[in-house]
Amino acid sequence: MMTVLLVGVGGLVGSVLRYLVGVLVRSGSGDSWIPYGTLVVNVVGCFLIGLIAGLAETRQVLSEATRTFVVVGLLGGFTTFSAFGYESITLAREGQTVAAAANVGLHVGLGLTAVWIGFSVSR
Repeated sequence: MMTVLLVGVGGLVGSVLRYLVGVLVRSGSGDSWIPYGTLVVNVVGCFLIGLIAGLAETRQVLSEATRTFVVVGLLGGFTTFSAFGYESITLAREGQTVAAAANVGLHVGLGLTAVWIGFSVSR
């Protein structure tokens, strides 16, 4: 039950941060053809999950509860793209390059297809 609470509170904080960063970036970038708010959130989230997972792996600086709160909850709420990036890199680091490439292709291809289908169904 404590794990679920840590993920939930972290997700709440991460979601609020995602919204605030997106608003801040959009207000600074003006009217742009690229959604920079989402781009910044995804890149920052990927950097942070790499940094935190790397520190946890190499230096054992985080307890399991803290890692759950930060990585799964906070960063999961901030952007699931960071989890996708981390999992893809982990597969590649483990020498599973075909699985890593398939993971990237499936997420991007199926994700975009699902959005298109969702829009189509809504009409």
